[in-house]
Amino acid sequence: MNTDNLRTFLLLVKLKNFTRVAERLFIAQSTVTNRIAELEREMNVKLLRRDTRNVALTEEGKTFYEYARRIVEMEDACISAVRGGMRQIRIGATNAVYEGALKERVLQGIARGQLYRVTIGHTAGLLEMLWDGLLDAAYVYQDVRRAGYSCRPFSQDELILLVRSDKNEFPDGIRQEQLQEIPCAMCNFSLQEIGSYLRELFPAGHVFPFEVDNSNKVKDYLAAGLGYAFLPRGMVLDELKSGLLSEIAPLDFERMLIPSYCICRTEDEELCFPADVPENK
Repeated sequence: MNTDNLRTFLLLVKLKNFTRVAERLFIAQSTVTNRIAELEREMNVKLLRRDTRNVALTEEGKTFYEYARRIVEMEDACISAVRGGMRQIRIGATNAVYEGALKERVLQGIARGQLYRVTIGHTAGLLEMLWDGLLDAAYVYQDVRRAGYSCRPFSQDELILLVRSDKNEFPDGIRQEQLQEIPCAMCNFSLQEIGSYLRELFPAGHVFPFEVDNSNKVKDYLAAGLGYAFLPRGMVLDELKSGLLSEIAPLDFERMLIPSYCICRTEDEELCFPADVPENK
């Protein structure tokens, strides 16, 4: 019995929505449907009742659920034991935090023999995965307090204005009123504070030539020389070092500081990377 199918089934029971399961697992919705169908063929029973608005367990599904949960738990325990006690650490991170503060640490850990499973997503979705036990730690832009969980500052970045170096029309810096005159991309970082900061820099109703919810796509926009964009500095260190992109200094507005946090179950703190900033910062 394929445990990927079992894990998909368990998550579907939790979320009760095929689309949300597909988004959470970063797979096509048809793959979710096929995995459930394969389980039902193997068992020769209907495990779920489905209609346009709800997914519920059948009586057979309720019995199957308990066995599926145990099988998945046993597989995780078996893998850990066979690998000499080496546990695969399941990390979730926003793209910007991963690129700016986590990537090098993960690569160094792999070189030392550590095992990782990394999920890149938005803060809200990653926190749901953490609450559901699908992640060991989430590195996100939200300070969350929840019983049984640890939340501590992890890193601090700053939002900077960027452009491809050969397209830079403001080598001496830019004023806020000039922002409305440039083709500037808008990225939804799924963090209200960043969105508010960016929109307050522009006039009400300003239309952006490119809006996207993935910061790597903003890098593509910049690399193509199509205009300007704000990104966390940590995401573009290589591009700044190579000279592909240039940072434009703000002349009459402040850069936004972006703190990130590491959130995990209290008993899993030893699995987390050390913070880049003091906890009282």
